[in-house]
Amino acid sequence: MFGRHSRLRNPLVAGRRDILSPPKSAASDKLDRAGLTAAVGAYFIWGFLPVFFKQLSAVPAIEIIAHRVIWAVPLLIAIMALRRQLAEYWNAISTWGTLRWMLVSAALMSSNWLLYVWAVNSGQILAASLGYFLNPLLNILLGTLFLGEKLNRTQWVAVGIAAAGVAVLAAAAVGTLWISLSLAFSFAIYGLIRKMAPVGSVPGLAIETSILLPFSIAAVLYFAGQPAHPGWGSDTRTSLLLLVGGVVTAVPLLLFATAARKLPYSVMGFIQYIGPTIQFLLGVFLYGEALSGPRLICFLLIWAALAIFSWDGLRRMRANAATA
Repeated sequence: MFGRHSRLRNPLVAGRRDILSPPKSAASDKLDRAGLTAAVGAYFIWGFLPVFFKQLSAVPAIEIIAHRVIWAVPLLIAIMALRRQLAEYWNAISTWGTLRWMLVSAALMSSNWLLYVWAVNSGQILAASLGYFLNPLLNILLGTLFLGEKLNRTQWVAVGIAAAGVAVLAAAAVGTLWISLSLAFSFAIYGLIRKMAPVGSVPGLAIETSILLPFSIAAVLYFAGQPAHPGWGSDTRTSLLLLVGGVVTAVPLLLFATAARKLPYSVMGFIQYIGPTIQFLLGVFLYGEALSGPRLICFLLIWAALAIFSWDGLRRMRANAATA
C-alpha cells in the first residue's frame, strides 16, 4: 500500500490516466463515483461551516475543537461497528508503523481546526478561504520539492502568478497572510499523509480523534471550571450546537478521507474549489468582511493561476484521451 500511495501526483494533471482509462468493471466504476460524491459532499459541507461556527462565536475555539473530538469518537466507533472495522482499528492503533502516521496527521488536523475556527469567529473568513484556494497549488509544490514531480512551463507560470498574489498580500496585509499560509500548509500535508497512511478512512479518522480525546476531555473540564463560562452547560442551545459539532466534524472528514484514497489528486484539485468559493461568498456578502484592494488583487491573481492550471490539466487530459 505504501508503494501505491508513496508519490504525490500533481493536481489537475497527474492521475489523468486514472480518470480516462475505462473502468475495469462495474464495481470499479461505482468506486470512482463514490469517491467523487464523497469529495463534493465534503467540500460543500466545509464551505458552509462558517455559518455553524458563527453560532458559537462566544465559545473559546479550543473548547469548540475539544467537543468536536469528544462527540466524533463515539459516532466513529458506531460506524466502525456497523462496518465491522473495529478489528482494523485496533490492529492499526497497535502497530507503530501506522500509529506514527496517525500521530502526525492528528496534530495537523487539530491545528488546522483550531486556526480555522479562530479565524472564522475573529472575522477572518476571507483569509481562511484564501488558504484553501492556495491549497491545490501548494500540493503541486510539495510534489515538486519533495517527491521529484516535474512541472511544465504553463504550470510554472501558474505557480508564479499565485506567488505574485501572495507577495501582494504579504506587502499590504501581512497581519492575516499567516492565517492563509498556515491553513494551506497544514491541510495539504494532512491530505498527503492520509493518502499514504496504510489504514482505511474510517479507522484512520477514529485513530486521529482517539489520539486527541484525552487532551479534549482535559480542555472541556478546564473550561467547565471557569466562572461565567459561555460554553457547555451555559444554555441548551449552545450545548446542542457543541454536540452537533461531532457530526459536522466526522461526516466531512470521513468523506474527505474516503475521497482522498479513491481519487487522484487531479480530481481532488478541481473539487476543492467548492469549499473556499462558498467561504469567500459568505465572508463578503453575508458577514460583510472588507475586500481591500491588495486582498482583491491577491484573489484575482490566485483565481487566474487556478484557471491557467485547470486549463492546462484539461488540455492534457484531452490530449491523452485522443492518443488513447
